[in-house]
Amino acid sequence: MAKYSRIDVAQTMKSNGMVPLFYHPDIELGKGILKACYDGGSRVLEFTNRGDFAHEVFQALNHFALEKLPGMMLGVGSVPDAGTTSLFIQMGANFIVSPSLRQDIAVVCNRRKILWSPGCGTLTEIGLAEELGCEIVKLFPGGTYGPGFVKAIKGPQPWTSIMPTGGVSPTEENLRAWMDAGVTCVGMGSKLITKEILKNRDFTTLEENVRKTLALITSLREN
Repeated sequence: MAKYSRIDVAQTMKSNGMVPLFYHPDIELGKGILKACYDGGSRVLEFTNRGDFAHEVFQALNHFALEKLPGMMLGVGSVPDAGTTSLFIQMGANFIVSPSLRQDIAVVCNRRKILWSPGCGTLTEIGLAEELGCEIVKLFPGGTYGPGFVKAIKGPQPWTSIMPTGGVSPTEENLRAWMDAGVTCVGMGSKLITKEILKNRDFTTLEENVRKTLALITSLREN
């Protein structure tokens, strides 16, 4: 079962300001990515469910996080249905992220009090997700909608917490636009954990990138 409550996870996502995300079938490489993100200051990470036997990789990474990285909240993304949700919850996933709004996933997560973040693209979907118990809505694909969409939503619904994923990069210009629009946090994948980092196992660069990005988010929030 999850070590951390959905309230703990939601608060950490908000305070962290960024949710790094990645998939790779190599368990040892995954451990390196996890530790680099952790050492860079992140306390939350999404492992995306994209390859064969991804659940076995996640299980190994979650064991590693629980044993070696105190306070690290590991969750799973690209979860398509209730069955897959149950599988990953059984392996200790602390949160579930889905690419689309699925009521069957909401039921499973609410039953186990696991944070669930569905991909939404309209105000109607966002409203329904919140009715189903969603604390932080995933705006996906974020780059398609842009910060202007978030700002428009936050006008009539200031209580809505939004995490754009896709189209988010660690540049000051990009992050400033999202933060000014009022996002709770951002999901960041290949722009942060690049192909070059994965290929070269360049964990030192990743650690520094994570540290700089988190510091930039903190600075933008304060100004």
